[in-house]
Amino acid sequence: MKLSETHIAKKLEKPIRFQEYGVGIFKTIPTKSAIKKAIKKELVFIDGVLATTSKFISGGEKIELFESEKSSSFERLKLDIEVLFEDDFLAIIYKPAGILVSGNKFVTIANGLAQNLQKSNQQDAVKPQPIHRLDYPTSGLLLIGKTSSSILELGILFKNKEISKTYFAITIGKMNSGGIINSPIDEKESITKYTVLQTVKSERFEFLNLVKLNPKTGRKHQLRKHLLSIVNPILGDKEHYLEGKVLNGKGLYLHASTLEFVHPFTKKKILISKELPKKFTKIFPHVIPA
Repeated sequence: MKLSETHIAKKLEKPIRFQEYGVGIFKTIPTKSAIKKAIKKELVFIDGVLATTSKFISGGEKIELFESEKSSSFERLKLDIEVLFEDDFLAIIYKPAGILVSGNKFVTIANGLAQNLQKSNQQDAVKPQPIHRLDYPTSGLLLIGKTSSSILELGILFKNKEISKTYFAITIGKMNSGGIINSPIDEKESITKYTVLQTVKSERFEFLNLVKLNPKTGRKHQLRKHLLSIVNPILGDKEHYLEGKVLNGKGLYLHASTLEFVHPFTKKKILISKELPKKFTKIFPHVIPA
């Protein structure tokens, strides 16, 4: 057998079973079922002794994963994800434009999380999971749950509208200085507050606007549909657009800039922001919104 990965257990407040601790510590076997299979195949050793699911981990143990010569190597996603905040319960990462959050594709943010986040020491640690969605062409902040309880609690915060999200977009055409869009989406209440920060003239689009957006509800494609409804679609949108006003080759000019909420476990205020992508500042070089 060939040594594949080595992990030194972190100090724990109280010992937990290896089958619980082992989830996510190895890049090639990120799930509980995969851990059990590796143990059954006698590929995992703890301090040089063959591992069992009932073995307790307290901290400092050397855990080694071997690769069976008979088995084909597991293909893992090598995706460099920028982590802006992380603790034992949750993380906030940056999703670039042009990548799926999750789904049936191999290259997704969800498939790359285990290789980029620290293993949680909580007893209910699970494979990290995105709590909400961002469209494929949208860039910005994505909230991740690292334990069963945090996934549940963060979901409740979203449901109760206790997580504040700020987006920035570049829109097409002449706009009012600000307002509230409340047209229903899929027959459901949908509310978006918008503020125009700056406007420049455009030879092709007449005007381009840098707009701050605060969605009060979370419908699919809400911001894109709402801005089209007031005849100011987002630059680069190829699904919600005006005829003859589609910009090709530059992607969608929509960026999830800020997440603000009270941490469900530490009760501390979390406020994380990510600066605008360069394609925004090329059009609006003198505006750097907080």
